[in-house]
Amino acid sequence: MIKHPSRHCSVELQALPSRIGQVRRIVSAQLRYWHLDPLIDRAALGVTELLTNVHRHAQPDKNCTVEIELQLDRLTVSVRDHDPRLPVVEDGTEIAPMATCGRGLAMVAAVSESWGVRPHDDGKVVWFTLPAPTAAPKSARPQRRTAEPAPRRIAEPEPATAGAPTPAHATAGAPATAHATAAVPGAAHAPARSAVAS
Repeated sequence: MIKHPSRHCSVELQALPSRIGQVRRIVSAQLRYWHLDPLIDRAALGVTELLTNVHRHAQPDKNCTVEIELQLDRLTVSVRDHDPRLPVVEDGTEIAPMATCGRGLAMVAAVSESWGVRPHDDGKVVWFTLPAPTAAPKSARPQRRTAEPAPRRIAEPEPATAGAPTPAHATAGAPATAHATAAVPGAAHAPARSAVAS
């Protein structure tokens, strides 16, 4: 049975050699899903050692629960079994130098940040922690430069010659055209006439 709400996953199993390999794959896949790939090897090695201990030593049965939990910057891996006897850490002198198993908690201690054992109901929980890598800050994207519109040049209307009519379309802000400012020939030099008849 597998439960995996957000950052927690637990697997209940019998600690048999055939099942230990399956749990390794489940733990590896879950850490990959959480983007914790750098922790896969150490977590898989640690959980293998803990399950091997259950297989070899736990009484009265081999039923256990593996839990992995991510909290902030720490991953905790634990194995709970039904044997209340606390494990003994081997000093390593009785283990053959080339042995691939049997190092138990000495191996767990070597690959983890911390580890421990605590009583639990009718059994115990053996756990270890690994520091979770912090997410690298996202590289700052260069700011997109938007092309600014070219400034509009508004032609200043040329000053109209005295007496020249201002065209209706030559309003403020509208570009003046050459024909809009043309003066009436000779208008500047024509003598002013009085509207009153003399």
